[in-house]
Amino acid sequence: MLVGLLLGVLTGYPLALVVGVIGLVAGYAVFGDSVIALMYQRWFGILNDYTLLAIPLFVFMGLVLERSGISERMFDALYVWLGGFRGGLAITTVLIGTILGACVGVVGASVAMLAIVSLRAMCKRGYDKSLAAGSVCAGGTLGQLIPPSILIIIYGSMAQISVGKLFMGAFIPGFLLSALYCAYIAIRSLLQPALAPTVSQEERNIPFLKKTVDLVVAIVPTFVLILSVLGSIFFGIAPPTEAAAVGAFISMVLAISYRRFNWQTLKEVTLGTLKTASMILLIGGMSYVFTGVFIGGGGSSLVRDFVLSAPGGSWGAFAVIMFIVFVLGFFIDVIGILFIMVPIIAPLASVLGFDPIWFGMMIMVNLQMAFMTPPFAVTIFYLRGMAPPELGITMGDIIRGVIPFVLLIIVGISLLAAFPELVLWLPGKMIK
Repeated sequence: MLVGLLLGVLTGYPLALVVGVIGLVAGYAVFGDSVIALMYQRWFGILNDYTLLAIPLFVFMGLVLERSGISERMFDALYVWLGGFRGGLAITTVLIGTILGACVGVVGASVAMLAIVSLRAMCKRGYDKSLAAGSVCAGGTLGQLIPPSILIIIYGSMAQISVGKLFMGAFIPGFLLSALYCAYIAIRSLLQPALAPTVSQEERNIPFLKKTVDLVVAIVPTFVLILSVLGSIFFGIAPPTEAAAVGAFISMVLAISYRRFNWQTLKEVTLGTLKTASMILLIGGMSYVFTGVFIGGGGSSLVRDFVLSAPGGSWGAFAVIMFIVFVLGFFIDVIGILFIMVPIIAPLASVLGFDPIWFGMMIMVNLQMAFMTPPFAVTIFYLRGMAPPELGITMGDIIRGVIPFVLLIIVGISLLAAFPELVLWLPGKMIK
């Protein structure tokens, strides 16, 4: 089944179709006609999972914010503060990606916003194309880790563990990666000044009071949204699904206050939400059938025995799991990896003696690389499609730009493995 999955993905057919057909064929071979009942039970189970109701709500929230102009305001505000530093615009891009990560949670929307507001500004001022492109890809991908992340919702649902605790556990790892990205940009810009020139004094010649007010006005509404969603989860006021509904409502309020909301916007956002959420749930339903057949046919026992036989004890087995997830990221959509692999590998956390929250967060950080490792690197393709042709940014520029950030993710994984409390501290402080 796993070999068939990889070969099927390489044919170019949609992932949901490939997974569903393989699950149906293998299921019929193993269970006969009873596979139809299995498919129905699995489909019914995932489509009635209350936690997954948060997916369309968070998608709606992200698409509304994409049209609100909030990213342009933050870039303009941070631009005048950090433009005087070498690499300041690239650092600003990563910081905006970090902030948007706690609001948007849709990788396409995040990369599109960053490409529109910052890519042209960096290239216009002489930034190295690879550094500029890598900053956009890395910053835009952070939204898949920093809560409220749709991927974390999927992981929590598939692994049957608290989505709220996973949200809290993702904060410090997300900020850690952001800090590593910014440090890399700053150090490399210092060592190679030609890669990231400073912005001219004339462009930054704005009174201190004005640029401070602009920064506050740009950032405070965003933090109100973040607090309303994640604060309600942290303080035990609402579970993730209800918090998602609050976030969707407040995102509309922000868009209305910025005069960016009308009936046409509502129509486009609703249609976009329908398409995105349907795609996710279709992959989820087909993958749930696939894993049901795989587990029922003894595949999970085979995987467990293979992993546990790895040399090096628990950490050796953990390294094998991380390597498998990393390799799958080259070929399979991240959502598909979660729906297919989590029911198989998540039970191994307790067998290996690892905390399930920490184990899940290590998988989530690992999947950050999947967005930036070709051939199936959606972030690279999003940026290639959004980059204005006149900038002359090639696929080679983008790939060279993301390689250092992929290596930094490996550094982040190493730090989280060495210091598990970076993940576990905040979930332990949640109000029950």
